[in-house]
Amino acid sequence: MIDPDHIDGQNTHDEAHVLEGLDHLRRQCERRGLDLDVVRQRLARFEVAIPSWGVGTGGTRFARFPQAGEPRSVHEKLADCAVIQQLVRCTPRVSLHFPWDHTDDLAGLREEGEALGLGFDAVNSNTFQDQPGASLSYKFGSLTHTDAAVRRAAIEHNLACVEAGVALGSRALTVWIADGTNFPGQQDLSRSFERYLESMEAIVAGLPEGWMALLEHKLYEPAFYSTVVSDWGSSLLAAQHLGPRARCLVDLGHHAPTVNIEQIVARLVHAGKLGGFHFNDSKYGDDDLDAGSIQPFQLFLVCHELVQAERRGALPTDLATMMDQSHNVTDPLESLMLSAVALQRAFAQALLVDHAALEAAQQSNDALVAAEVLRQAFRTDVDALLASVRQEQGGALDPLSTYRTSGYRARIAAERPAPASGGGGGIV
Repeated sequence: MIDPDHIDGQNTHDEAHVLEGLDHLRRQCERRGLDLDVVRQRLARFEVAIPSWGVGTGGTRFARFPQAGEPRSVHEKLADCAVIQQLVRCTPRVSLHFPWDHTDDLAGLREEGEALGLGFDAVNSNTFQDQPGASLSYKFGSLTHTDAAVRRAAIEHNLACVEAGVALGSRALTVWIADGTNFPGQQDLSRSFERYLESMEAIVAGLPEGWMALLEHKLYEPAFYSTVVSDWGSSLLAAQHLGPRARCLVDLGHHAPTVNIEQIVARLVHAGKLGGFHFNDSKYGDDDLDAGSIQPFQLFLVCHELVQAERRGALPTDLATMMDQSHNVTDPLESLMLSAVALQRAFAQALLVDHAALEAAQQSNDALVAAEVLRQAFRTDVDALLASVRQEQGGALDPLSTYRTSGYRARIAAERPAPASGGGGGIV
């Protein structure tokens, strides 16, 4: 962990500038008839989970360039996640991926997390890779495979993930499958979806009380002709078929480039089937870029839909929200910190929307004013508010600068030998 005295010292250096920005924001809110203290209280409850795999360096199908200090075990992953939480104060949970994060002592891992100030979010299954020693292969599918034995193995793996999640204190299972085809005619498109539903029925039936299954869709890759659960419509059909303990998970990169993601969010809220998010950003496809790095306005509009749903009492209180990014050329901890701040910023801006003015413009069909109401909130500089909320919770006013001046990366680089560079293997 980073020395708290170092954080305090950095905060003292930056405090005057933050107070000045906060005072300016308060005056802006007063002119708009908004209560900044109410916004601050809601913002202080904002949380997003860290993916355990996100603290390591990602890769592409072509190459991977590891960096010094990469975590070699789930224990070192937790240590890195704890540093992120120490600085940004809105990432108190970690999402584990099995078997990548396998350990024989789950109770001990839970205690270790608690000692670091971390809890555990949704657990993730992996049936898109063959594991060492496995007698059956997922090359041609997992939950939708034509071979019932392969489907059974995939079901049993998911149920084992649930069992691990129970030991960790998790309450949700995220299921993403790579199943699909690369050639027309390779599979019966209707029957493969039916096999998916049959397999998921067995998994949902094995969930403990209070648990939910999060169904994650993806447009393409690694299957390039058809993907069994390719879009939010397929995900919604499955969730409705499976009943109240199945909901849809929205990954911001898992859509066609021109899809209106905020509208999808609105539709899933309406259907009572929004289960959570994997936040990242996209330029061309499923790029897994840092959240808000390419399309910050889209991220704001998604958050606006969430705020709107919360105001109507329609937003589930148990949404599973996580950052799902692959960091190829940056320090992963820095990227995750800045992504957490970007998400918090978009949410804060959504809280500053003048809803009365927006509704009036919508009712009078004044398209220009309605759009400008949203743009005004999006243009508002809320960085001082975010910084002050972090400081109030014991975090850093400037997480990136505090992290870099702490020497944490150099320290763990000395403790953890650098892995050898290798070929492709990026997470999808």
